[in-house]
Amino acid sequence: MTIQVSALKWAPEFARGYVKDLRVRWALEEAELSYEPVLVGEDARAGRAYRAWQPIGQVPAFRDGQVEMFESGAIVLHIASKSEKLSPTDPAGRARVGSWVFAATTSIQPYVDNYAFLRPLLPDDKKDVVDAPLSARLGALQDWIGDGTYLEGRFTAGDLVMTTVIREVDDAVLARFPALLSYLERCQERPAFARALEAQLADFNDTS
Repeated sequence: MTIQVSALKWAPEFARGYVKDLRVRWALEEAELSYEPVLVGEDARAGRAYRAWQPIGQVPAFRDGQVEMFESGAIVLHIASKSEKLSPTDPAGRARVGSWVFAATTSIQPYVDNYAFLRPLLPDDKKDVVDAPLSARLGALQDWIGDGTYLEGRFTAGDLVMTTVIREVDDAVLARFPALLSYLERCQERPAFARALEAQLADFNDTS
């Protein structure tokens, strides 16, 4: 069967281009695997049929006739296991890729989210509670990348997921980390990213 990826039928303007099915679309584009989006609305996401596929009712979910999965990081790693374009084939290389995927989603993403959602609620004298931890994580990531091109010397699924996380960082914050900004721009210049982004936005614009 053709690979299916669930995606939102509608999202507010600020979220378009950032919903996490973008990660899976991008991975599939890099791996040159065809897929079809399964667009789901709010009612469908709450229904029993969709919850059997994605128990939390979020997107994305994935199926290919052999496996059914949910959670974007896990799906990207599954796709990477099938494509050398996203992961080395040796155990050590695969382990590093997995480490970076989890680093993006568990060591960086929470601090990005705290900055975006908690900072506006804090008084000025308390904003450092979210500013300092985010800066520390971004600084550590920039130190690792240094003058390099990618996280592990070549583009992998780790870079893909990390890019989707740090592109959510406020521009004013990211400007303080020039190597990280260059890394982000380099990753987003990949043709597969452009195709994935265009596909997600086109589905939101589809009113049929």
